[in-house]
Amino acid sequence: MASAERTLRTEAVVLRHTDWGEADRLLVLFGRETGKLRAVAKGVRKLRSRKAGHLEPFTQVKLLLARGRDFWIVTQAETVDAFLPVREDLVRTAYAAYVIELLDRFTYEEGENRGLYNLLVETLQRVAHLPDPFPAVRYYDIRLLDLLGFRPDLNNCVRCQAEIQPEDQFFDAALGGALCPRCGEAIPSARPVTMRALKVLRHYQRSTFREACRIDLTAGLMQEVEGLLGYYLTYWLERKLNTPAFLREVRQDHTDGE
Repeated sequence: MASAERTLRTEAVVLRHTDWGEADRLLVLFGRETGKLRAVAKGVRKLRSRKAGHLEPFTQVKLLLARGRDFWIVTQAETVDAFLPVREDLVRTAYAAYVIELLDRFTYEEGENRGLYNLLVETLQRVAHLPDPFPAVRYYDIRLLDLLGFRPDLNNCVRCQAEIQPEDQFFDAALGGALCPRCGEAIPSARPVTMRALKVLRHYQRSTFREACRIDLTAGLMQEVEGLLGYYLTYWLERKLNTPAFLREVRQDHTDGE
């Protein structure tokens, strides 16, 4: 941060924006030093605005902000990384939109969280440059849950505490993790989960991203892991995300077009 009250210098990712007044935009940002915050970019919708290109969603940007009456006001903006491959490929755009929406839904204006900021930037870089962004986004899901205090227990049955054995299990979001077959069959809300999918999630929990990428994921396994994480995330958010349906649609279109 810069000086105490009136100005603030930060690096941030633009999560989203909405039109504000006749020529302004209200930005929702996630800053390295600030966490989530809102700021107004004045005159940015005018054709001659020099700041407009630096303040689009999915952009990592250096900002100088001045305190206004209700919101911070953007006085300077300089792009650090525009993640251009994300903007040039609809599948990557959909993955990046999911990453942004998930962070936006889970966070409030609560101040600095460098762990989340670093995870966001690293994930957008991976989505932009990896041949297949899928592992990066699932790793992001797991790490975000860790950082926010919603880590699922995948090693012991959350009901009887028995160690999970190498066989198909159950999973219950309300109880916070895996269930052994005996307990899972007794709980109507529990979902079956294969041991292979459980191993993927456990590997993501304990591994670096480079190590996590070594897992060979079949199409069926990818679908199961994605569905299980979506179920768990939706439970804690208490509402469905908008982007997964869009992501499924563009991935299907991409597959059909090959």
